[in-house]
Amino acid sequence: MRWDHLFDDLEGQLERELTAEEQDLGVEEERLRLGRLSVRDRIVALHEAGHPITMTLMTGERLVLALDTLGRDWASATVLDGAVRTARCLVPFGSVVALSLGHGHVEASLLPARDARAEASLSKRLGLPFVLRDLCRRRWALDLVVDATTLHGTIDRVGRDHLDLAMHEPGVPRRNSAVREVRIVPLERIALVVY
Repeated sequence: MRWDHLFDDLEGQLERELTAEEQDLGVEEERLRLGRLSVRDRIVALHEAGHPITMTLMTGERLVLALDTLGRDWASATVLDGAVRTARCLVPFGSVVALSLGHGHVEASLLPARDARAEASLSKRLGLPFVLRDLCRRRWALDLVVDATTLHGTIDRVGRDHLDLAMHEPGVPRRNSAVREVRIVPLERIALVVY
């Protein structure tokens, strides 16, 4: 009888130790996963959870956005609130200086991506120059927020690290006679593209 209790006791101790070891391993794996998260990963998680995102840009502007599409280093969004008076914009992640999260949003931002196929999609691999080249091809007049200045015009060409913006008056189509000047703008200085 005593031997049965001894073996039951030993079995219980071994089970508790194995469970504690598994829990410690799980905690360590989670800590490593959180250590590898990028700002983009947090934005993706918030987007998947369906939460609007409040971003503060390098210009100091604070926008509440509903994200539509996420690329490698940019997001296409609809402005829900903020100083911008149009509904569509393109936000380079390099211009984001802070994300403001509500109480329930912090945990949602830490969740791993739910759909690995969506993360492997084409849009995730597309960089900002590709999207700007598409706007250039469409010849859309847009506002380009560079540092704290808003420039209006049409993108003429996009290089590897810059673009040429033909500046003209809002509401006027891009014609050589309407262009006041062409500005070469480094992509890293772009805070927001409003179109």
